[in-house]
Amino acid sequence: MKTNELPKVHIRELTLNDVEDRYQWCFDKEVTKHLNMPEKYPPFSKEETQNWIQMCINKRNGYEQKAIVTGEGIHIGWIDLKNIDKLNKHAELGVAIGNKNYWGKGYGLSAMNQMLLWGFNELSLNKIWLRVEVDNEKAIKSYKRMGYVEEGILRQDRLRNGKFVDRLRMSILRNEFLN
Repeated sequence: MKTNELPKVHIRELTLNDVEDRYQWCFDKEVTKHLNMPEKYPPFSKEETQNWIQMCINKRNGYEQKAIVTGEGIHIGWIDLKNIDKLNKHAELGVAIGNKNYWGKGYGLSAMNQMLLWGFNELSLNKIWLRVEVDNEKAIKSYKRMGYVEEGILRQDRLRNGKFVDRLRMSILRNEFLN
């Protein structure tokens, strides 16, 4: 994959200024459809959103969550590493572009590229894995484009709208990504 063809983004630490964007994104059911969120509408109150971001800032929830910002300075989503296993050197990746004006244009790939570099170089991880619902074809295509490979199906792994859905587990290894 040629990263020089991707739009410019940077990932930065979250701030409380990110609360309003994140809260607004949670009202859009297209944005939240494939995210693991409570089955209520909206999934979070503004206070819960602020508390979550504060926990991320204080590193109190096991998430290394970052804001995704365009080259023009527009906050468009978030990306994180969680379930970080320092002994076995792997972590789970999560990414969401909340601003739908930036869907399908490579911004998620660009942010993922930066997060993978950070995870492999700064955290010395060997593997970064993810779970994606089997019907989220656009996401699966982008993960494969990044170099992720399928590891297997996690059967009935997520409860969505009262029904269990399968998720695909995918991963990328340090040497696969850095080569």
